[in-house]
Amino acid sequence: MTVTLIHMAAITGLSKKHNFVLVIRDADEIAASLRQALAEASPEERPGLERAAALVESTAADTEGLLRARWVRSRLAAVGFTGDIASVAAVKALRQAEPKLSLLAAAQLQKDALAHPE
Repeated sequence: MTVTLIHMAAITGLSKKHNFVLVIRDADEIAASLRQALAEASPEERPGLERAAALVESTAADTEGLLRARWVRSRLAAVGFTGDIASVAAVKALRQAEPKLSLLAAAQLQKDALAHPE
């Protein structure tokens, strides 16, 4: 499943101080493709496709907060941050990973990560 987080500062009425992160899901399309592939699969292909379908279904049920929390952790890992997610350093590292992210948005994303521990 693909989850894309987009900075939406260019919408009318929003400034750089008030940007936010939008979660876009495409699980429905992926699940439909997997169902179609399963319908046409050979017996050898079925176990892998069934496992993939189960993963898509389980991920599709995740909340947006959980998806944002995972994204925050992945962005922190991308800049080599290994400290406490509750720290000011974590917010700084997140903004280093995503330079267009406002302080307000970074703090909210940090809250999402703290609300959904690994």
